[in-house]
Amino acid sequence: MSGGSGGGSSAPGRFADYFVICGLDTETGLEPDELSALCQYIQASKTRDGGSRFISSATEGENFEQTPLRRTFKSKVLARYPENVEWNPFDQDAVGMLCMPKGLAFKTQADSREPQFHSFIITREDGSRTFGFSLTFFEEVTSKQICSAMQTLYHMHNAEYDVLHTPPTNDKDSCSSTGDYSGTSVSKLQRFNSYDISRDTLYVSKCICLITPMSFMKACKKVLEQLHQAVTSPQPPPLPLESYIYNILYEVPLPPAGRSLKFSGVYGPIICQRPSTSELPLFDFPVKEVFELLGVENVVQLFTCALLEFQILLYSQHYQRLMTVAETITALMFPFQWQHVYVPILPASLLHFLDAPVPYLMGLHSNGLDDRSKLELPQEANLCFVDVDNHFIELPEDLPQFPNKLEFIQEISEILMAFGIPPEGNLHCSDSASKMKSLRACDLVSDKRNGNIAGSPLNSYELLKENETIARLQALVKRTGVSLEKLEVREETSSKKDLKIQCDEEEFKIYQLNIQIREVFANRFTQMFADYEVFVIQPSQDKESWFTNREQMQNFDKASFLSDQPEPYLPFLSRFLETQMFASFIDNKIMCHDEDDKDPVLRVFDSRVDKIRLLNVRTPTLRTSMYQKCTTIDEAEKSIELRLAKIDHTAVHPHLLDMKIGQGKYELGFFPKLQSDVLSTGPASNKWTKRNAPAQWRRKDRQKQHTEHLRLDNDQREKYIQEARNLGSTIRQPKLSNLSPSVIAQTNWKFVEGLLKECRNKTKRMLVEKMGREAVELGHGEVNITGVEENTLIASLCDLLERIWSHGLQVKQGKSALWSHLLHYLENRQRKTTSGSFSTSGILLDSERRKSDTSPAMSPLRISLIQDMRKLYKRYAFLRCDDEKEQFLYHLLSFNAVDYFCFTNVFTTILIPYHILIVPSKKLGGSMFTANPWICISGELGETGVLQIPRNILEMTFECQNLGKLTTVQIGHDNSGLYAKWLVEYVMVRNEITGHTYKFPCGRWLGKGMDDGSLERILVGELLTSHTEVDERQCRTPPLQQSPSMIRRFVTISPNNKPKLNTGQIQEAIGEAVNGIVKHFHKPEKERGSLTLLLCGESGLVSALEQVFQHGFKSPRLFKNVFIWDFLEKAQTYYETLEQNEMVPEENWQTRARNFCRFITAINNTPRNVGKDGKFQMLVCLGARDHLLHHWIALLADCPITAQMYEDIALIKDHTLVNSLIRVLQTLQEFNITLEASLVKGIDI
Repeated sequence: MSGGSGGGSSAPGRFADYFVICGLDTETGLEPDELSALCQYIQASKTRDGGSRFISSATEGENFEQTPLRRTFKSKVLARYPENVEWNPFDQDAVGMLCMPKGLAFKTQADSREPQFHSFIITREDGSRTFGFSLTFFEEVTSKQICSAMQTLYHMHNAEYDVLHTPPTNDKDSCSSTGDYSGTSVSKLQRFNSYDISRDTLYVSKCICLITPMSFMKACKKVLEQLHQAVTSPQPPPLPLESYIYNILYEVPLPPAGRSLKFSGVYGPIICQRPSTSELPLFDFPVKEVFELLGVENVVQLFTCALLEFQILLYSQHYQRLMTVAETITALMFPFQWQHVYVPILPASLLHFLDAPVPYLMGLHSNGLDDRSKLELPQEANLCFVDVDNHFIELPEDLPQFPNKLEFIQEISEILMAFGIPPEGNLHCSDSASKMKSLRACDLVSDKRNGNIAGSPLNSYELLKENETIARLQALVKRTGVSLEKLEVREETSSKKDLKIQCDEEEFKIYQLNIQIREVFANRFTQMFADYEVFVIQPSQDKESWFTNREQMQNFDKASFLSDQPEPYLPFLSRFLETQMFASFIDNKIMCHDEDDKDPVLRVFDSRVDKIRLLNVRTPTLRTSMYQKCTTIDEAEKSIELRLAKIDHTAVHPHLLDMKIGQGKYELGFFPKLQSDVLSTGPASNKWTKRNAPAQWRRKDRQKQHTEHLRLDNDQREKYIQEARNLGSTIRQPKLSNLSPSVIAQTNWKFVEGLLKECRNKTKRMLVEKMGREAVELGHGEVNITGVEENTLIASLCDLLERIWSHGLQVKQGKSALWSHLLHYLENRQRKTTSGSFSTSGILLDSERRKSDTSPAMSPLRISLIQDMRKLYKRYAFLRCDDEKEQFLYHLLSFNAVDYFCFTNVFTTILIPYHILIVPSKKLGGSMFTANPWICISGELGETGVLQIPRNILEMTFECQNLGKLTTVQIGHDNSGLYAKWLVEYVMVRNEITGHTYKFPCGRWLGKGMDDGSLERILVGELLTSHTEVDERQCRTPPLQQSPSMIRRFVTISPNNKPKLNTGQIQEAIGEAVNGIVKHFHKPEKERGSLTLLLCGESGLVSALEQVFQHGFKSPRLFKNVFIWDFLEKAQTYYETLEQNEMVPEENWQTRARNFCRFITAINNTPRNVGKDGKFQMLVCLGARDHLLHHWIALLADCPITAQMYEDIALIKDHTLVNSLIRVLQTLQEFNITLEASLVKGIDI
């Protein structure tokens, strides 16, 4: 059964499915509502155990110490008509619980007994919804047994109270303090909450309720209020109540899409209208109230939290407010839909559901006495808490801003002000709203003044001009260049001259404000996602196999979409694209290819997007952060106005039923016992369908009724999407029927499974995205993962960890459960360390440590989890389910396979300890080494400066500001002492916080007269992966190369000690090196690796050019090493003598020669002791930076020195090869190469 229109029989288009009466069952008498009382008792005792002695009277009173009038008693469904309808089976427990969420209430004549209206939602397992509207009022208790039972309870309570609260001494002070600490003195309590059978009249709550397939809130409210009025007014109603109820159940149809309907209440006509399939879906709650209660700023923040699927808890003492806020926020999300637990009114017996480790939107009833601090919530780090009555909202940490938030708020404020609503909300609206409510209730029928409650908008604008908020807004608006003086206050009477609206003015204003605000919100999404279809990835395989592999499939090209967005939108959008609601929206899009098949919500959205695309046709892909205001308001308003001016359909009037004589008796103040025989079945043939409705809309309506506003279709689509997307959101609403401990346990078990599944999916996705190319070849995902996306994935993992740690938490220590746990663990560990039980060597811990730096403190988790969690967590908590916990840890350990840099990249100013290990050659012991070594480490964010290394110390730790990813190490010594020669194999540097370890290979001598005579070297590093430690294989392919590991930068006496490359291989090496640099610059800036690696790494440009110059280099005399630098110096001397002899062929050539000589001289004059190979490296880097390399190659190819020093087969003598080399090097001209400081230190060119 889906959306109430499946289940084998289709729902006839009835306005209401059931009429229900709930209240006190005099047969069973007073039954305490154990579950809700127990919950409240536990809450209260928890506060006590938590060490807080000062419990407010409310909390204490919520348990069994509560005075009998304030206790909760079970309410029952006393009657329902009809008994059952097959398309919407009656859920007795859910209806009973939501009609009277707090159970029965008793009052005496001294209390106020205003009737209260509220609506509720029942969400079925398949996600479809039914709406309920209930009016709760008080009736005198006529049963003698109930009155005397209440009296007995009072005697017992007073006796108990005296025993408990008699002070041990007769000291007056202690007595008064006992009374005062609970907030209300004893005598007061006694006086207000007492009941005396001889003196007081006892009243009990009763509730009448309509269950409907669609949410026509205003109409249902009027129906119920008029029924209640019929019972309380001195004159009996024109017809028995049965006639009106029969009429609403069987004779009033649902208005078809795009039509309006008029039917009769007890005293006056009731009108409702339903949007057409091309308009925004039906929504009948007053948006006005939400903005008055919270103010624009808070509403936008709450809206952002809902879009990013944070846990949201609404808190109010009015059920209807909870419902209005929840429904408004979810309606404003159009075209997206809330996919998780949605319980706008959480019955008292379901408080344990606040533990749910999933995103939820719930409403919690407050008793008006407790403040926020008394509320113990399991998780708060990711919670958005909204105190509706007090205009207060508590936001989760690091909430990104909604795109164009300021302009958006301004656009909404303009609309609100036109309707006389201050943008900051109306702090006193609670009182005024209740006055307005009562006024409306009693004067609804007789009084036409209703329309004047708000006054005409222009007058209220005059008043508002004085308002300080407007002054603030004006200041804000001036900056955006709009003048508020010219603010058009919409003249609504424009078309009213020609059209006579059928509903009263106040109601029409609510319709207008609703549609204007909703259009503005919808417009934000149509602008933001105007070109979303381009990025939808259509599945290549058939639907069946797509469903089976749904979780592994990418359905939207997020990286490309984000790269098209304006920078300020990214923090919000990157997180929004990860939500379940966005995924479901795209799934929906993939599912329906043709128009007829389309989900109605999607059809409306797509048609709007098409319109915008037509407007933007001149700049199709250009995304700007220019704010586009909403232009669809007038059109939307017009269609509502037309429907209300010309009523399309009038239902059959209520009429006398075939009732037995004496039935339908009227008794003032009592809702009568209705005659079930006439109400249990409808007419044999439904007259109205035949008479008034054209056959085609009746048939269409059957299919559309639920899909359009309940957003479901009765084909398999929704079922598939639900199955495919069931990532722990298996529970849309808690089961309200059976609340036995076993069911509660089962629910929690579902949560545990859901968390584990979510963890598996998240880790898998993060690994797949991170492993990049290999994963793409296997058919997963995109090639690269941007910094923004990486941070988003990490943030959502943190959110999951927080939910796992707070699931079933008993003892709350701080806002974040996970962080408190880590601090607690750290404390314990420090205690142990001081007692000397811990000692491990630095770098050896590396394989143990969790390398991903998602949270620097992840390594302790493994150990601390094994410790006893019983004190902290309830039995059903995730962290106490051993098998699941173990699997969860395995998933987390899989992150050891990849490296994340979000910590390094985000916390740029933090102090980080770095551990250095220098490994000298084993063959030639460094123990004889006498000089004083130094080291300098550089990273993407900075460098350490020169650090002196104590002699003969090869391992040290130092602290400095975050260097970012490490790129180079400069190492050298001062050449002092007898044996100032040092052969260094490699240097290791580890970031002690993230565990990232870098290896800087050297393999060369540092010392005068050794190798190329270098006293310092620049080493290029490579990040070690977990594999590298296991098998000491050579480094991976670019972009993570290392500095050349072989001693190969000079031609030695035995030329055969290294493989000679042929010209083809050399050309290939050059091509690859240049290609690497070109690719680097074609990547978005955030995704680029290190340029130093591409220049000086193992297969970098320097190394490739070295091969060019070594090819065909003549063998030197015995025991004499000749370096490329020697050749370059000779060439320099040659050109300088040419200059002096002024034998210069051409000017162009002369400039090149001068440049070449200038660079060689500058490098030779550097105070640094880099050897000949180091100088060659500098020359190549500077040449690349200044785009001179190809000139120099041309210059050297023609130089006579080349003829002397190279054999005829040398590459540099082959003109064709030289020309192709020059062409390859010329491609670097278009790039702006910036060199790292360590490469060119000491050279001022």
